[in-house]
Amino acid sequence: MTEKKFAALKRRHRRVRKKVHGSKARPRLAVYRSNRHIYAQVIDDFAGQTLASSSTLAVKDGKDPKEKAKAVGKAVAEKAKAVGVEKVTFDRGGFMYHGRVQALAEGAREGGLEF
Repeated sequence: MTEKKFAALKRRHRRVRKKVHGSKARPRLAVYRSNRHIYAQVIDDFAGQTLASSSTLAVKDGKDPKEKAKAVGKAVAEKAKAVGVEKVTFDRGGFMYHGRVQALAEGAREGGLEF
C-alpha cells in the first residue's frame, strides 16, 4: 500500500473511531482487510481485551473472497456468542462498507450478532 493510500486509510479510521467505542455490554467488531485476507476481532475497549477473533487464515470455507469473508463473520459470531456477546458495534476500520467488509458483516448477522 502506498504512503498516500495508507495515510487516507488511517484518516478514515480515526474518523470512524471517534464515534465507535466498545464496552463490556456492547463490544466493538473491528475489521481489517488486506489484499489477500480479512480479519475480525470482538474487542472490549475499556478492558483492552480481545474477546473473540477469526480470519481467513483460520477459516478455509469458500473459494470466492466474499464467501470467505462471510465464513469469517459467522465464525467470529459463534466465538463471540460462546463468551456471552450478543450485541456489538461495527468498526469497518476505515474501509468502505461494500464487498468483503459487507459480506463479513452479513455473516456475523447470520451467525447471531446484532448491530
